[in-house]
Amino acid sequence: MTTVAQQDARTAEAIARAVDALSGRKLALLTGAGISTDSGIPDYRGRGAPVRTPMSVEQFLNSEEARRRYWVGSHLGWRAFAAAEPNPGHTALASLEAQGIATGVITQNVDGLHVRAGSRRVVELHGTMRRIFCTHCGQVFDRRDLALRVESENPWIQVPENVRLGPDGDVLPESTTGFRIPVCTVCGGMLKPDVVFFGEYIPAEKFREAEQLVRGSDALVIAGSSLVVNSGIRLLERARRRHLPIVIVNRGETRADSRASVKIDAGTSDVLQALAEALPALPSPRAHKLKR
Repeated sequence: MTTVAQQDARTAEAIARAVDALSGRKLALLTGAGISTDSGIPDYRGRGAPVRTPMSVEQFLNSEEARRRYWVGSHLGWRAFAAAEPNPGHTALASLEAQGIATGVITQNVDGLHVRAGSRRVVELHGTMRRIFCTHCGQVFDRRDLALRVESENPWIQVPENVRLGPDGDVLPESTTGFRIPVCTVCGGMLKPDVVFFGEYIPAEKFREAEQLVRGSDALVIAGSSLVVNSGIRLLERARRRHLPIVIVNRGETRADSRASVKIDAGTSDVLQALAEALPALPSPRAHKLKR
């Protein structure tokens, strides 16, 4: 376990200020790709992040070749992506929720690691790679089952043991020749992962759920996000307009450093562990009623 005392002086001082700002408050938690780097999944914009040209939803829907390229690359990276394990940052946030300190997690990630770490209320803004759906009939499939079907229909594909994953769990394929694109087994329609592609909007009901989580909290902690995606900024603004404390934990600059009550420029795993250890548990609503 990492304690504040084990941090460098500058980080320890920032953590102490964050603890002071957050103590006694219900926390909403917002996470980005940076929280999963310690699980072996690279982020989008951090130091050393691979050059990335995201596929747009228009390309995916309108080009069979683009879909073929997507499914080959996604399949090649799927095993390594699915095998990633939650890291101490994920488990620290699950602990904060279990202690009644956090109201839940809003994440921009599609890796499902918050759920696997034990967080119970998770709003996956950009969807999840665990599910696939048919764009025609709406039938939903488990990604693990689809992966078995892809291998059965394309037995020539060799999945490398050591792959260089992209942030969404994909790999740049050397060739897509001969690949059979998976289709819906119910209607033969086009399949799409249940994630928000570049150029797509976050479903309105999903964003409302995130807003409700922030609205039911007394502070906002943002971890591992540079806040380039507008959904994160919009949620931060909801908190700022209510004059809530905002703590940002991220290596490097973010779009909202000047709007944060406390900015901690450090890795998420160590800092979130330190916060989880230092923040006092809140009294339960039942205990509060009994005291009255």
